[in-house]
Amino acid sequence: MSDTSVPRAGWDPLVRLTHWGTASAVLLNGVLVEGDGQAHLWIGYAALTFLGLRLIWGLVGPREARFSAFRPSLARARDHLGDIWLGRRVTHRSHNPLGALMAYTLWALLALVVGTGLMMETGAGGDLEDLHSAAAYLVLLLAPIHVAGVLFEKLRGDGDVIRRMITGEKRE
Repeated sequence: MSDTSVPRAGWDPLVRLTHWGTASAVLLNGVLVEGDGQAHLWIGYAALTFLGLRLIWGLVGPREARFSAFRPSLARARDHLGDIWLGRRVTHRSHNPLGALMAYTLWALLALVVGTGLMMETGAGGDLEDLHSAAAYLVLLLAPIHVAGVLFEKLRGDGDVIRRMITGEKRE
């Protein structure tokens, strides 16, 4: 839901830590580290930790960090696309509706990657390698789309979006 009367908040340190920690884990395990080594496993544990922290923070953190601030909705995403098409700029307290769908999708896929990875490591997973790999590839496909969406919003007039995720500060 949008609220043009309330300015966007800066992102708090835990949101930024979990965002950049998860992004680093995805980059490392998805692109740089071999999938069957100890480093891959430990980076997976780090990703699990970041996801767990973000889950807790999404329930008890500040208002803009809570999941209730950016519930996913296909109807709101459709309306947001209409706003973009018509050149309307609507301020959202947290993620815009497309950003919310992307965040929840990435979190779900990352949980699947981490969960299947843990099950494979403990031997309880049976034959989950294909599911693990498919979910990981989807994350690697969606991550650049996420970055492109952020850059699009910056070009569209939210010049502060990148600064908020790096420093937590917002311009007044």
